[in-house]
Amino acid sequence: MAPPHNLILFLHSLAISIMYLYIQGIMGRKNRGMSKRRSSRIDSYPCISSSIAYPSCFSCTTFNILAPIYKRLIHEDRNCRESEIKAYWLDRNERILDLLLRERSSIICLQEFWVNNEELVNMYDTRLGDAGYTIFKLPRTNNRGDGLFTAVHNDYFHVINHKEFLFNDFGDRVAQLLHVEVKNVGREILIVNTHLLFPHDSSMCLERLRQVYKILQYVDAYLKENNLNPLPIILCGDWNGSKRGHVYKFLRSQGFVSSYDIAHHYTDADAHKWVSHRNHRGNICGVDFIWLLNPNKYRKILKTSWSDAVFGLFKYQVSRASLTREDAFEFLKAVSNGDSITYSGFCEALRQLNLIGHMYGLSEEETKDLWVQADIDGNGVLDHKEFQERIWNPMWSYHVENTIKDQDEILNGTQLSLGLGVTDAALFPSETENGLWPEDYSLSDHARLTVVFSPIRLIS
Repeated sequence: MAPPHNLILFLHSLAISIMYLYIQGIMGRKNRGMSKRRSSRIDSYPCISSSIAYPSCFSCTTFNILAPIYKRLIHEDRNCRESEIKAYWLDRNERILDLLLRERSSIICLQEFWVNNEELVNMYDTRLGDAGYTIFKLPRTNNRGDGLFTAVHNDYFHVINHKEFLFNDFGDRVAQLLHVEVKNVGREILIVNTHLLFPHDSSMCLERLRQVYKILQYVDAYLKENNLNPLPIILCGDWNGSKRGHVYKFLRSQGFVSSYDIAHHYTDADAHKWVSHRNHRGNICGVDFIWLLNPNKYRKILKTSWSDAVFGLFKYQVSRASLTREDAFEFLKAVSNGDSITYSGFCEALRQLNLIGHMYGLSEEETKDLWVQADIDGNGVLDHKEFQERIWNPMWSYHVENTIKDQDEILNGTQLSLGLGVTDAALFPSETENGLWPEDYSLSDHARLTVVFSPIRLIS
């Protein structure tokens, strides 16, 4: 029996439709392949903003965008800077803005922003301003050409105050502080954006510690001057030092945590897991951080942390000379000409270790403060026990009485019941999350780091 005429027509139409879809699929794959080859890494990167599951969450981005005045190029067989070739720096910064606007982070903290170029500044102001951001810029001192750029999205924050902090040091470094209210939570937080000095040699480690010390002093002073209870603090920026460095240890001693490491369950020892920078020497390391301090965290007295950090640098310099603890004590006694360490011998040891005696070494006041911290019994000399507890291993002498406030004083009611938790964190390009640096990445010599925060209850 022959099939009905209508059924034959239906099967014929179905076959044509299937063939059409098949051909379209092949062409689509070809077109997608061509498009993928033409598109940049930006288009293929999954946007971390998808991690913002609730209106109360917000994201924060830090990105050193490599100022064109510093980017080295070889153009027409000559060495030059990107700032000399407008087409190059314009295209790169347009692509940076494409990335930032695609992600639409709630807070954007940029370093090495070319503040001296009016066209570039207007481009960022216009595109981010049109996208709903309030923008703050701060040049480095002495007309260095670059500076800091911080943008906060009006949908997420109300800006209560904005402060500029000039270090007035030989590195001409600066910092921005924003005091904002998270709109959907009604919680206030502090945001800091900064860029520390590059450690061209080990003698600059002390200055970098001092820059962090100044920032924390400034934050504490701001809280005190405005009669504010402890607030969640987010420190963003290019810290020009890895998890192995003294700056990292200093901030950890103050209760700060690396948000990226929290999100990925990394420990302080996991310094090799990720990278965020390939420097001009070709070395890769993780130097870009978004630090978080919640108000319920115990914090050592800031001056104590500073002293411990400097003594840690002292220990590092001594260890580089292959001296043990006992060797170091004998060395200090020898320059003191006695069985104990005298102040003059202490200063001479610091001089020999290159910690004093030059423009960015310890000042006389800082040296005296260190001595007071080390001389526990105040008798004017240091014995072996004081050397061990305060210089060689200062963390051993850390007790609860060295915290800023007792826990009951800090957590005294509902005002301090909310803090920030880390929901997600990602680096771009994604290879950097595995400790690799992709050769085809051209936006900057730094990776972009974004973290998603959510409000959490610190006490019941």
